[in-house]
Amino acid sequence: FMKRSLMLAVLAVLELASLPSHGQSYPSKPVRIIVGFAAGGPSDIVVRLMGQQLTDRLGRQVVVENRAGATGTIGAELVAKAPPHGHKLDLASQTTHAVAPYMYSKVGYDPLKDFATVVLVSHNPLLAVVHPSLGVKSIKELVALAKKRPGDLNFATGGQGSSPDMSVELLKSLTGIRMEAIHYKGDGAAIGELVGGQVPIMFASIAGLLPYAKSGKLRGLAITGSKRSAIAPEFPTIQEELSLKGYEVVTWFGILTTAGTPAEIVNRLNKEIVQSLSDPSVKDTIAKLGMEVVGNTPGEYAAFLKAENVKWGKMVKALNLKAQ
Repeated sequence: FMKRSLMLAVLAVLELASLPSHGQSYPSKPVRIIVGFAAGGPSDIVVRLMGQQLTDRLGRQVVVENRAGATGTIGAELVAKAPPHGHKLDLASQTTHAVAPYMYSKVGYDPLKDFATVVLVSHNPLLAVVHPSLGVKSIKELVALAKKRPGDLNFATGGQGSSPDMSVELLKSLTGIRMEAIHYKGDGAAIGELVGGQVPIMFASIAGLLPYAKSGKLRGLAITGSKRSAIAPEFPTIQEELSLKGYEVVTWFGILTTAGTPAEIVNRLNKEIVQSLSDPSVKDTIAKLGMEVVGNTPGEYAAFLKAENVKWGKMVKALNLKAQ
């Protein structure tokens, strides 16, 4: 009996050893990248280019699916609740995974526990601009004007809790100024109103605002990152202009999948995405959008995501920001 049991155990081990590992058999069907925002934005453009590269590298179709709504949280929830086999990926952002979970009374996921980090794709600072009619020519002058006219100035955002919103909220909290947010449905709508002069101030993606700043329709003031932008080096950072050490905002996006996805699959995805990001056409597109490629490890992205949750979670709570 013991000999027979031993033989069965050995056969079972041999059978398991002969099965392909998760990494080898992956993907077994098309891979979907869920984008929680409308098509056409900078991150959507990059992820579609990346998806084309991944289709070739993975040997399966990679489909980009836009599931807009609730500040990107609808798309994130779909991935959080998917089976953990790496066939559904989430295009995560600062908004979906570091702001919205603290701003809404309830989202359908935990931004850290319900996801496996794959790779931080890229990040970029925002550009602070004003309508020329406001008459300010620097971020220093804007802050001085806001101090003279507390609560009188409005700023445009692409939605409550978005990077354009939080970048101004951080400046307000560090300088003590008061400005009122006007929330629009997306950056495009906000920029249209800004150029038309209906609202005088906005901090948003360099790619979206730079053409207007160069043409004179808007006046560029400063960059929200810790260093000057490669595509707009003429603008100082808010840090250097105001000697404001605690001020730094970079909008970012990365790829997550469902928590519990086997490490072999996560590592395979990381490797293929990092290689996709090194393709000249992808790199060139990212640079033109004012972004910088990151392409780090799953562990590095996990540490970054945790730090972002601490930073923005504290701020949302301190300002008592609630989703409207």
